[in-house]
Order: sequence, then C-alpha cells, then structure tokens
Amino acid sequence: MTAPLSLTRSGSGEPLLLLHGMGSSSRDFTAVLPELRARFDVLNLDLPGVGRSAHLEQRPTVPALTDAVERTLDAAGVGRVHVLGNSLGARIALELARRGRALSVVAISPSGLNVPQERIVQGLGMAAARVVTRMAQPLIAPLSRSAVGRAALLGPLKARPWSTSPEEAIGAREGFADSRDFWRVLVWGLMLDVPRGLDRIDCPVTLVQGVADWIASGQTVRYLPLVPASRFTPLLWAGHAPQSDRPETIVRLVEEAAGLAEERTAPARPQTLTVAA
Repeated sequence: MTAPLSLTRSGSGEPLLLLHGMGSSSRDFTAVLPELRARFDVLNLDLPGVGRSAHLEQRPTVPALTDAVERTLDAAGVGRVHVLGNSLGARIALELARRGRALSVVAISPSGLNVPQERIVQGLGMAAARVVTRMAQPLIAPLSRSAVGRAALLGPLKARPWSTSPEEAIGAREGFADSRDFWRVLVWGLMLDVPRGLDRIDCPVTLVQGVADWIASGQTVRYLPLVPASRFTPLLWAGHAPQSDRPETIVRLVEEAAGLAEERTAPARPQTLTVAA
C-alpha cells in the first residue's frame, strides 16, 4: 500500500482539500491560499508521483488515485471535506463526491468527458509539454523569476501567465518535467478514464471553466446533465488553470459552494402558528 501523500495543512475552519491538475503540483494554488486559509482548514497535497508524494505501484486510474487521496485524509484524521480541484484534480474531486466523501465540490475543467478526437489532441499536447519541459528543466528556475519567463512557461495554462508567481512556474516543472509516473498517469488517469456513477453525487457541485481554456475543450459542461443539481460558471479572462487568473472569483465560488452545503445540513426551523387577534 502506498504511503500517505505529501500534504501541507494551514488555516482553520471546515476542511478544504485542494487537488491540482496533471502537469502541476500543490504550488498551483499559491494565489488563492491566503484567502482560503482565512476561512478553511486547508489541506493542499501533491498527487501521486509529484513533489514528495510516492507514485502508485498499481495502475494510476482515477479510482486508484482517489484511493490514495482518501488514505491521506484518513491518516490526517479528516472525514468529509469541501474540495477545490483543477483538471485531473477536479475529476478526482468528483470521484470523492461520488463516494460520499465531499461536502461540496468546485471542479475547474474536470477531465474525463472528452471525445476520442479530443483525447488524442490533449494527450499529444501533454506529451509534448513533458518532452519540452524535460529538455528545458535547467532553465525553468531562472525563467520563473521574471514575468516574461513565466509567461513563456505557463502560457498554455493561464490567460494571464505573466501575473503568476514563481511558485506556480516551479509547480509546472514538478508536474511535467519531474513527475515520476507521468506516462502511466497520462494513459490510465487521463486518456482511458470514463466516469461512472455520477448520478450518486449528493453534494453541491460547481463546474467551472475559463473561456480561454483550449485544453479542456467542451467537456466541462458535459458534466451538467450527469451530476444532480450541479451548476456551471464560465470565467472570463481565465485559462485552464485559472487560480491566478481569477483568484478572488475562485475563492468566492468555494465559499458559495460551502454555504450551499451548510444550508443542506442546517436543521429546519420549527414552524410556529400565529393566530390573529
């Protein structure tokens, strides 16, 4: 059994789990962390094979990746959580919700519902990014120190890549160049994944996609009829990983989803009978 994943925990309040996408790491949430910490007990982890997290011995399918996330929550003594996920992380967030482990979900550009032609294009793009970042690996740290360098590194993922932080650029290196199980996750976690049982989800789900996101194509809205009572929010001036494109909006969507979850669990107020004099 794989050891618990690398996890950082900060803030206070209800637990909020952050799940990054493929080609990134926990650093991709740098822009939203300060605001989220003020409202939630934030658990930010690296998915298997990324950062300090060990890769899985078994096939890294979405259920297997989700198992690793659940074991990490169990080891941290955390039960149900609010979840903010991006791309593959958003797909895992929906799987957590299907298993009844999520209080609410904000899923940014979840993978899993692209058609075969889109999967081929996405797979080729991810493979090319892996090759290029491996070749440019020694240059990534120096490039991350300038806005121009970060724009070059993160242009495919962000609508405003020059406004990102050096942390996010290093996260791209960790997710692409340094990933220890990139090719297996690409095949089993992304290319061959087919979501099932989404009708069992019983928590507030907000589906989000940046209008400048060419990576996810049109798959985000395809979740709407499959996930009960889900809602869709498009983001202007935002790309595939919009945490630094629209940080205030992302934080607001998480707070709104948590509020909806709280309304669902709040005890009903007793009705009173008023008699007119």
